[in-house]
Amino acid sequence: QLQLVESGGGLVQFGGSCRLSCVFSGGTLDTITVGWFRQVSGKEREGVSVMSERVGQPYYADSLKGRFTMSANSANNTVYLEMNSLRPEDTGFYYCAATSSAYYSGSYYRGLLLHPNGMRFWGKGTLVIVSS
Repeated sequence: QLQLVESGGGLVQFGGSCRLSCVFSGGTLDTITVGWFRQVSGKEREGVSVMSERVGQPYYADSLKGRFTMSANSANNTVYLEMNSLRPEDTGFYYCAATSSAYYSGSYYRGLLLHPNGMRFWGKGTLVIVSS
C-alpha cells in the first residue's frame, strides 16, 4: 500500500514560484511510478508530470513543460514539483499520485498523464492559489 502526503501549497503572486513536496511510503522510485496531477477551475483532473527511476527523466504535460519541473530525492522517498511563472489559471488542487508499476516505455508514462485514473494511490492534495 503506497501512501503519499503533499505539502507546500499556498498563496502565490502572479509570476511567482512555488515548490511542492510529496513524501511517499510503501515503495521505492525504482519500482513505482510517481506523478503530479492537478485540478484547476472548470477542468477535469489533469496530468502535470510523472516519473520513475526506470526511465530517469520525468515526463510532462506539453502545456506545462518549461514552467514546471519535477525532481526526486530517492534517499528521502520524496518528489518535488517546482512551479515557475505562475498564472491565475494555475490555481487549483495539486495531487501527488503513484502506481506500483514502472516500465521502460515512454508511452506508458505519456498514457498516465492523459489518463490519471491509471494512478492507483493518491494523496489528499495541496491547494495552490495564484493571485492576479
